[in-house]
Amino acid sequence: MNIGAASDASAVSQRMIRHYEKIGLIPSPPRRESGYRDYSQADVHFLRFIANARDLGFPIDEIRVLLDLWSDRERASAEVKALAESRAGDLGRKADALNAMREALLNLANACHGDERPECPILTRLAS
Repeated sequence: MNIGAASDASAVSQRMIRHYEKIGLIPSPPRRESGYRDYSQADVHFLRFIANARDLGFPIDEIRVLLDLWSDRERASAEVKALAESRAGDLGRKADALNAMREALLNLANACHGDERPECPILTRLAS
């Protein structure tokens, strides 16, 4: 199938497919006589794996590791679990930081009169 069909089947944009090929995350598929890439169902399966990993917050370097682990039938599942737990911890820390930022913004918004007066604690905080 061509890149458009692979994109549709995997829900990965054509631009990202080309990017993944360029950085070596997926192998470049063979080309047809016309020069167009010729993707297989296995390629689509790899692309879906990558998309799912991205949706769970894994960065490219960890996706490389996950792909290697996925293809290694001799690997221990403990390695995969450790990666997932580490990523979950990172996401938890990011969520905590985002929540703290949200609370700070809400506190500043609550302190602002929001009327015709020029005094605004939001702008004062941003300028400090």
